[in-house]
Amino acid sequence: IKFSFSFKISTSLYLTVLKIVQQLTMASQNKKTKQEIHVLLVAFSAQGHLNPLLRLGKSLLTKGLNVTLATTELVYHRVFKPSSTTSTTVPTTFTTNGINILFFSDGFDISQGQKKVDDYMELIAKFGPISLTNLIKNNFINSSKKLACIINNPFVPWVTKVASEFNIPCACLWIQPCTLYSIYYRFYNNFNNFPTLENPEIDVELPGLPLLKPQDLPSFILPKNTYETLPKVLQEMFQNMKSLKWVLANSFEELEKDVIFSMNDIFPIKAVGPLVPYSLLGRDEEEDVGIEMWKPQDSCIEWLNKKPPSSVIYISFGSLIFLSEKQIESIAKALKNSESNFLWVIKNKEGGGEKISLPKFLLEESEEKGMVVTWCPQTKVLVHPSIACFLTHCGWNSILEAITAGTPMIGYPQWTDQPTNAKLVADVFGMGIRLKQDSDGFVESEEVERAIREMVGSEMFKKNALELKRKAREAVAHAGSSDTNIQSFVDEILASVMDHH
Repeated sequence: IKFSFSFKISTSLYLTVLKIVQQLTMASQNKKTKQEIHVLLVAFSAQGHLNPLLRLGKSLLTKGLNVTLATTELVYHRVFKPSSTTSTTVPTTFTTNGINILFFSDGFDISQGQKKVDDYMELIAKFGPISLTNLIKNNFINSSKKLACIINNPFVPWVTKVASEFNIPCACLWIQPCTLYSIYYRFYNNFNNFPTLENPEIDVELPGLPLLKPQDLPSFILPKNTYETLPKVLQEMFQNMKSLKWVLANSFEELEKDVIFSMNDIFPIKAVGPLVPYSLLGRDEEEDVGIEMWKPQDSCIEWLNKKPPSSVIYISFGSLIFLSEKQIESIAKALKNSESNFLWVIKNKEGGGEKISLPKFLLEESEEKGMVVTWCPQTKVLVHPSIACFLTHCGWNSILEAITAGTPMIGYPQWTDQPTNAKLVADVFGMGIRLKQDSDGFVESEEVERAIREMVGSEMFKKNALELKRKAREAVAHAGSSDTNIQSFVDEILASVMDHH
């Protein structure tokens, strides 16, 4: 930099001017660098996997990075394909609220109907790496775009191998609570003793958690687990953690502080959530990037408007779980005996079949006391003043939505992480009740009725729920714990790019 002045300039003034010029130059270069840096998110076509990644992507976008989501072609056909076209051709790219979406083949032919979980996981593990490799070559290699980081989730661990082939650092967004991250890490790396076939009733002591009995543990690590592929997928991730540079979590520090701290010296996990619909965080809904794979029935909101405050039991078991007739009848008896108003989501199985309905004894009065829908706008339901509590399967996304809505819960877990999540709701978060289940997971109607009566009108559960709601909003606000962790992640990405240059 050359200065040419017609008057003498002091050394201190010269240095001050030089510093300002340098800062302006660096700011300009950093802005240019951010505009060229891209982050690629990778997930398959499960709504509960896609939405947290999309919302993390939105946060990265607002901090100056370019974001692309790569997901399977099924998402295009379910969500983005215009209803007016019958074409099976998938476009090369799609954009939603600033995030580019690319589609890759998982080897699955949608005309063949549904596949079993194990079969599908084997299929995507075989075809996914090939498709993703081609996607990266076609969209990022030999272009002006600098692909600085790939972020996957735990159920597509093969993404890290693809990333290493291109020498791209990889991060994982853990989409279950940090508690599950701690349990799985310690289980698959033999850090602690867990139930075995020889000793199936052993209790488990882990840092930052209450004593865990076998029924409190995730189903995949229990001796009686019947799934093969999903546990192998988790094992692959946790025994190859060196392939990950960062692990991020859809949680927040104030919710799981002790567990997060317990992993700091082993393999740290940084909370960046809750990654929930913006409306639950007091943000502009128009800026949200979540997707709905099923059309909600908004008529249920009009029905709720006619009910007294805190009088309705909201029941939903998510998009993947279908209750047996015995389970439905048990819940129905409890609703009838407790004389509760209810809004119940009973989703029909894909591929046809008989429509699932309520028992006749409840249908007789359901028009006045209850409403059944195949899908609903859950975020609007959870914040509705007529809702007393949420009877849930304890999927982590649903729990986070209930927390950010300030809605107490009754836990009726089914499989995978849900038993542990239910334990957290009842014994750690203090905002709900876990139902007592028999050895097959069934709950008697008397137990459901007891929980409903205890929950409705409870000031303690509501107070705890509202306190966690406040902390969740603070975490994602400017300079909150999660916002700070996201900024730190962005800074590290930028630093790694600058070091590379």
